[in-house]
Amino acid sequence: MVGKPTGELPESGAGGGWLNMISGLEREEMLEILCHGFCDHCQSNMEARVQDLFNKKYRNMSISENSSESSPEFKSADSSNLDTSKKSLESSIKSPSWGSLQTPESVYIGKWKESPFTSLPASVNSKQSSSCIGPGSSLSPALPQPQVPDSINKEILEEQKERIGFAQVGRKKNFVHVEKINGKATNVLQGLELHTKVFNADEQKKIVECVYDFQRRGQSGQLRERTYSEPTKWMRGKGRITIQFGCCYNYAVDRDGNPPGIIRDEEVDPLPPLFKQMIKRMVRWHVLPPSCIPNSCIVNIYEAGDCIPPHIDHHDFLRPFCTVSFLTESNILFGSNLKISGPGEFEGPVSIPLPVGSVLILNGNGADIAKHCIPGVPAKRISITFRKMDDSKLPYKFTPDPELQGIRPFVFNPSNNSPVQKRIETEIITPQSVPRTASSTPFSMGKDDFPPLGGSKLVKQRPGSGRSS
Repeated sequence: MVGKPTGELPESGAGGGWLNMISGLEREEMLEILCHGFCDHCQSNMEARVQDLFNKKYRNMSISENSSESSPEFKSADSSNLDTSKKSLESSIKSPSWGSLQTPESVYIGKWKESPFTSLPASVNSKQSSSCIGPGSSLSPALPQPQVPDSINKEILEEQKERIGFAQVGRKKNFVHVEKINGKATNVLQGLELHTKVFNADEQKKIVECVYDFQRRGQSGQLRERTYSEPTKWMRGKGRITIQFGCCYNYAVDRDGNPPGIIRDEEVDPLPPLFKQMIKRMVRWHVLPPSCIPNSCIVNIYEAGDCIPPHIDHHDFLRPFCTVSFLTESNILFGSNLKISGPGEFEGPVSIPLPVGSVLILNGNGADIAKHCIPGVPAKRISITFRKMDDSKLPYKFTPDPELQGIRPFVFNPSNNSPVQKRIETEIITPQSVPRTASSTPFSMGKDDFPPLGGSKLVKQRPGSGRSS
């Protein structure tokens, strides 16, 4: 022990005798002191201090919820104010970035993106927490910034962003409209869900650009024959463009005599990588269940006045399925008996607006009893409907995509069980991970010397989980 000889207590007094006492403690004794006996207020402050140390690189990433532009720190994320480790991290990431569009719901963080869906939602407001150790204390200068590996820094950032984005999703599941079906009062909307803010403005922009790219490729003959369809517009409501991925779906008996449904011996282009990222997002964020991960989709490109007539989606596709909306908010009508009142004009008992960036889930009665349709849209619109094919209807040459296997929903668990926290505990705060170094002060805290209070983890997370429309 480095302090006073055994049997003598260090002197105490106004000069900070308690600091002299702890300077003579062994590491294990220091851990014992820091792990027990603090009041809730002090424990909260100390935990905040630990988290601040690990997130010091990101403490300036503060975003105003009421601002329509991102903060200057984000705009200059790749400028000279980045330290060497950040620049190294940036250069190691190859994924494409979203565009430069800045909105209150989207913040582009330079090149710090593992996938296209990693932009930080707008409500993030990193705050510097106070510490119960005053600035005048001699302990303060002895607390160095923990040297967290870049890989863990990136995982921490990604996990924080996912928690925030997940928490911002709006979910409406209580749709009710009762009709008499076979003499029985039935909620024909049972099973419908509307999830909003699933894709922010930057992500929507990238998805729309991807769709337009496929439209150009389809027009120039670069896609398989049945992937792209652009019929002649011979009247209002007729002629929307469709792009199919994963399977060829036949809306009506075709020239070869194939009935409506999946044509198993016809090939179309596979799901694009960006669309697979969309699927992962929806499963991760509890929009789609992991038991029904889509393996096909159809893109609809509407011009003003285009529509989809009343229908129930073919049972070659399992339930639930979903539709994602872009560019223009439009209404979708539901009811067991929808009426056609004119070209592109329909009447029904229930009209549900579909905000851009939202996902509508169709399941239960909402998919199998109620018909649905899209009246003539007021302006250009894009929708992407994702569906899982029945195994007995899979195309003969279909091969499951390994990227879509084993996707698990995001678990919001404030009980310190996240994989990132386990890695931090294993790689950073274990006694073997960081050797103690000589210091000019009697007591110096290394990066593995500052455990959380009252627990074994590093950071305690606080709670803030047929035709296609």
